[in-house]
Order: sequence, then structure tokens, then C-alpha cells
Amino acid sequence: MTILQRTLSWWILSATAFLPGMTSGTAAAAKADDDDAAAAAKTEELLKAMTLDEKIGQMTQVDLKAIKDKADIARYALGSMLSGGDSDPDDITALGWARTHDELQSWALKSRLKIPLIYGIDAVHGHNNVDGAVVFPHNIGLGAMRDPGLVEKAARITALEMVGTGIRWAFAPCLAVARDERWGRTYESFGENPELAEVMGAAAVRGLQGATLGETTSVLACAKHFVGDGGTTRGVDQGHTECDLATLRNIHLPGYLGAIKAGASSVMASYSNWNGKKMHGNHDLLTDLLKKELGFHGFVVSDWAAIDQLSHDYKTAIETSINAGIDMVMIPNGPGRKNNYIEYITLLKDLVNEGKVPQSRIDDAVRRIVLVKSRMHLFDHPFCEAALTSAVGAAEHRQVARKCVQKSLVLLKNEKSTLPLSKHARRLVLAGRAADDLGIQCGGWTIAWQGKRGNVMRGGTTLLTAVRQAVGPNTEVTHSADGSGVAGADAVIVAIGERPYAEMRGDRKGLNLPRADLSVLKTANEAGVPVVTVVFSGRPVLLGPILESSDAVLAAWLPGTEGHGIADVLLGDVKPTGKLPHTWPRSMDQIPCNLDDGTAKDPLFPYGFGLTY
Repeated sequence: MTILQRTLSWWILSATAFLPGMTSGTAAAAKADDDDAAAAAKTEELLKAMTLDEKIGQMTQVDLKAIKDKADIARYALGSMLSGGDSDPDDITALGWARTHDELQSWALKSRLKIPLIYGIDAVHGHNNVDGAVVFPHNIGLGAMRDPGLVEKAARITALEMVGTGIRWAFAPCLAVARDERWGRTYESFGENPELAEVMGAAAVRGLQGATLGETTSVLACAKHFVGDGGTTRGVDQGHTECDLATLRNIHLPGYLGAIKAGASSVMASYSNWNGKKMHGNHDLLTDLLKKELGFHGFVVSDWAAIDQLSHDYKTAIETSINAGIDMVMIPNGPGRKNNYIEYITLLKDLVNEGKVPQSRIDDAVRRIVLVKSRMHLFDHPFCEAALTSAVGAAEHRQVARKCVQKSLVLLKNEKSTLPLSKHARRLVLAGRAADDLGIQCGGWTIAWQGKRGNVMRGGTTLLTAVRQAVGPNTEVTHSADGSGVAGADAVIVAIGERPYAEMRGDRKGLNLPRADLSVLKTANEAGVPVVTVVFSGRPVLLGPILESSDAVLAAWLPGTEGHGIADVLLGDVKPTGKLPHTWPRSMDQIPCNLDDGTAKDPLFPYGFGLTY
């Protein structure tokens, strides 16, 4: 399918999605035009009033743990703050996040022009840094759903929970098209097919940003990571994407076409490079392609300290990145990092005064940033929507996440109609640590940057708890961490899976599951009872011994906090409908293994595979 065909297919999907509201479309469009005109006028008024120092301040994004003095927010007229990785407030409840945001925002409003901050966070599968929030399946599971309407609903709930904490900028959706499962961010991709990124990414943007950015419940989406991050050689994070321009456009660009058409107003550049040139310094792609050819009118933000990789000389790195088209620079501090926001501000001002960064480039960047803030009505509504704070983690939000889990599950094997299991069985056994470990069930980017095992947050339901709550009153449900003691049971559900990881640390040379989990499966299998294996993973993993030892196998991906969705399918309340978003390889020799480039020869399971009852 060509880019034009993909774009047309997106328009068809978009139009049908909004047919019920067509009658009021003219009035809504007129209001949006009026709002945009007012936002543009306000932006130009502010630009004329701003000093060079204030303009550079708007181009500066500082991490929460890097801020030296909160008064610096006003002193330097900082444009943005973020909580990246593990940079959280001491109180990570919704109320704690709201208080932190509003305190920082109050400092911004003490600046001369009172331009509000826009606060950013990696809300990549729900508002996942907040204790008690709803955590949805990671994108790989959403890709398996093939349901853009449900993706939009999930993103809308994420936006509502974010607004309840004051935060109005999500570093999502990730539009990477993962082409090598060794990549540790595979689960952040909707799948190996660019059409999934295009359709699902656009749905996520619509859900986050709402009907217009000016709504108080709208959150700024950030399409990331531009462009080609899922195509690095051998799946190395921040690595080399080696392909011709036609391949870059056909595989890695469609997601951005869909996102921009859907209204995405920020884009994050990729750490990776294309044919040896770092994306953060690539004028041809950031400016000529993204801003000019694709008509992107929002602003481009750098990734975490990413401009540092352009040169050992920080001043040169700043010059290269800003001139390439980066509008806002993300500046963290941490062990081994010598650069900080004050240094960045000082050096960028020197570069402008020296004529090495044109004043027109500064004005363009600031115009883009302030225009987005104006369109979001941040000047009128800079603080937390307190009425939504108590709604974080609400039951109705969890119901949507539960539906996402149900539809994301892919049934890979079901011999002798082992599934669904009976709710009225005499005895069911849940085996393996993963059966009662919310951290494994959620994966990375859950409270902690890399994720962690155990009871990571309040409000979630593990698979074990979900099954116990779903069965009839006469069914005994027990847990065996090592797979022993299952003899005589009607069936054993063995939960196995990858341990939590995120970017950088998630890259793998081999995709075998932990030996301890395989040992649990072996022990359970030797008991001679029906074995159902549930696999928690952020990518296709090697299943050789697992398939042989199981009567049924369910790919659950990283489903998030709502374990009830898995129990619904295992116990027959809902039929499995998920379809593989990745070709599933037999062995490491088959990786990379993708449907449309001839590498998927005799896979274990083809792209789009999925059984049902």
C-alpha cells in the first residue's frame, strides 16, 4: 500500500468514526477557526513583547530533579518542565502530583509575561507514573486489538487522569514501527506494519487531544520518535537505521502522516540516526520533511539529553540541533551530566548574538511553542482540574482498560478445546510468580522507569486475584509459585514472562524466557493435568518448549493493571479476538522477521494469526 493509499484509508476511517457528530460540525469548525485566530493573535502579541532571554527560556524544558531553584522558573521564563524516567515528586498519588504541578506553575506565573509552563510526562500506557492510576496494555497489545475506536477511548481516559494531576502534555503516542524484536522498546510500537502505527497512532492523538486542544480536558499529544527509531540494525536502541529514503517513507513515516492529520501538535525527535546522521541534527528530516513537506505546525522537542550526542562540545551541539529544527530542548541533570539549563540558556544566547543561530530560527521556535500553549488555553486554565483528581483510577476507567485487555489477547494454541475453562471446576491452580505479580503484568514505564516486580501500585488486579474473583463459589483456586502440588487439579494456569524493562536496558540478543519460569512449566506439565500457559511479554519470545508443554497458549503481552480481562477470556465470558501485530519467529535465526520484506519465511505464527473459541 502506498503512502497516498494509507493516507486515504486514514481519512475514510476518520470520517466514519465521527459521522454521528456531523450535524454540528460546521458550528464546531467555525468556533475552532475563531479560537485559532485568537491564539495566533495572542502569540504574535507576546512575541513582540518578549526579550531574547524570555524567548530562549520558552525553548527550555527542565527535568523536575534538575531544577536548582524553583525561582529559576520565573527568573529564566522557562517554557516547560517534565518528569522523565524516575523523576517523580515524593508523593506520587494523584493529589501529590497535582500539588507539585500547581506549585511549579505558580512560579511560572510570577514571570514578567506570565507565560504558563507546559508540563510533560511519559504517560505511555495510561498515567503510569501515578499510584492508583489505570494502566492500559502497552501499544503492542493495542495493536493486537485492531480497534482504533477503543484505542481512542483508552487515550481519552489517560487524558482525563492526567488533567486530574494538572499535567497537560503526554509524551505519546510512540509511532515506531518495530522491525526487530531484539529492540527493548518493541512493546511501545503498535506492531511491525506501518498501517497499525498510522491508524492506531491517529486514534491515540484524537483521544489525548479531544475535539479541540482548547478543552480543559485535552492533553497535548507528542508523536515520537521522529523518525525510524523502530528500524535500527539488530534492534539496538538509539542505533543506526540503515535504509534508503523510499523505505524510510514507506515504513517509518505513515504513523506521522496519520498523527499530523489527527492534529498532533508536538513531535519528539529520535535518538537514532538515519544512515549515519543523528536525527537531532538532521535539517533535511526535521525541517524540510516534517515541517515543510508534511506541514507540521506544532513544535519539535528533543529527547532526554539527546542533543548532547551531537558533539562533545555542548555549544556546537546546541547550534546544530536548533538550526536543524529542534524547538525545545529537554535538559536533565544526573550523575555524570555536566550540562544544565543555565549553561544551555547562556550558550544559546551567545550563539544568537554571534549570528550562528539566526534570530528568525528563535522566533519560529517560540512562535510554535507559544501558539500551542495559546490554543490549549493554558493562559486561562494553568492549574489542575481539581474536580478530576479524585477520578484517577475510577471504576469506569478500569472497565475500558479491561475491555482493552480482553481484545488484546492472542490465542496461539488450544488443543482438545482446553479453553475456555469452566468457572465451576472443582480446583484450578495458578502457577508461577507472574500469576500474582502486578509489576510483571504491567512491564516497564509503570511507576518506575524500567518497571519493577511486585505490588507496584494500588488499584490493580493480578491474574490470580482476577481468577479467584471470577469463579463460582465451589471452585478452589490455589497458587503454586514453583508449579508443584497441581496433581488432581482440573487445570493449571501457568503464568510466565519477561521481567520488566524499558529502553536501553531492554535490548536482548536472545529472546528466551527466564529459566525459572520454564522450570515451573515443566513441573506443572509433569503432573498430567491440562496446562494453560499465559505469556507476559513485550514482544514475540521463543516458545519452543512452551508450546510442547502446554495444551493452550495465550499471548497476553503486557496487559497492565486489569487482570480481570485475562480471566474473562480464560473462563469463557469473552472469546479471544486478538491478532498478532508481529510475525512470531521460530528461532533467533529468523530475526528480523517481518511479513512485507520477505524475511518471514515459515514463521512459528504469521502476522495476523489468532485463534478463537
